[in-house]
Amino acid sequence: MVIDFGGGVLGALQRYADPNAVNVLLSHLHADHCLDLPGLFVWRRYHPIPATERGIMYGPANTWARLGAASSPEGGEIDDFTDIFDVRNWVDGEAIELGTLNITPRLVCHPTESYGMRFTDPSGATLVYSGDTGYCDALVDLARGADVFLCEASWTDDPSRPPRLHLSGAEAGRAAAAAGVGELLLTHIPPWTSREDVISEAKAEFDGPVHAVVCGEVFDITR
Repeated sequence: MVIDFGGGVLGALQRYADPNAVNVLLSHLHADHCLDLPGLFVWRRYHPIPATERGIMYGPANTWARLGAASSPEGGEIDDFTDIFDVRNWVDGEAIELGTLNITPRLVCHPTESYGMRFTDPSGATLVYSGDTGYCDALVDLARGADVFLCEASWTDDPSRPPRLHLSGAEAGRAAAAAGVGELLLTHIPPWTSREDVISEAKAEFDGPVHAVVCGEVFDITR
């Protein structure tokens, strides 16, 4: 299972899993979260060892059309990729089952239809992924009591930053504290934002473990 599929994901994925075998969950359709998928479509259609069955893809309401347009070799046309993926739409608050996981999406605060996701395994261990979001009640509700909260933090807490777009480190920490999570993992920190400042802001608001993730890290989530 792959959660979001932005630039570089297909290359990295091959170190961990067979691209023919993965299902894909999309938080939203901004380019940095989905535009490596046309490469995956080529892989799954033309690999000499074909996939044994279609993958499952969940995303916002216009996932099929948007990604079909991105994948089409001709402008104004749609690549119907339902030959390789069963495309399904998220419904806010409606849980799904994928393998052994229960996954609940919640609509969060971003300029396009965007979802956070709550993953729970049979033991009750829980990971919550914020997706891209500004601070909102839905985010706190989604993260309530999670063992691990993988949360975006794109800015420092500067009042001049754009509203209702992304979280600051302080807001990520505040959401983690309000939700009572066990551990806060920070992600989506762009190169122009100080990682150290974002971490410091989050730690000032949340007294549990705080870590800014880097490529290749692995985390065991247990209860």
